[in-house]
Amino acid sequence: MEKRKKRVILIGRSMAGKTTLCQCINHEELKYYKTQTVQILNKNMIDTPGEYLERSYMRGALTVTATDADVILLVQQATEGGTMFPPGYSSTFAKPSVGIVTKSDLATEKQIQDATEYLKLAGAGKIFVTSSYENTGVEELVKYLEELEIKTE
Repeated sequence: MEKRKKRVILIGRSMAGKTTLCQCINHEELKYYKTQTVQILNKNMIDTPGEYLERSYMRGALTVTATDADVILLVQQATEGGTMFPPGYSSTFAKPSVGIVTKSDLATEKQIQDATEYLKLAGAGKIFVTSSYENTGVEELVKYLEELEIKTE
């Protein structure tokens, strides 16, 4: 039986580093652009606009789009002074949820701890601390996703 690549959806607020993380994972040049619509990258990554999380009336779009994903990636910027993820948010999806702290190279240890705590409260299982610019934590994330067993009916 051939193992197919898992499809992931990245959810987080604007400027959290979702698109940059996708570029890093795909070994592309890191360049900023604002994600305006849902984008499918390499057939297995669903990059979403931050507004879908930031505006409660748009959150339904995340729920619908996530039906095509195997794993939910909750992306929290380390330097953000709070979070957009409500407690238990990952239970909305009934799928494995992974937390990703981004921009760790710009943050203090306390900020990284806070971001990690926000992701735990949101229901993320495993949490990775990453920096796309320093390429730290990304390999571990990719390896984890490759080895993650997904239960199918």
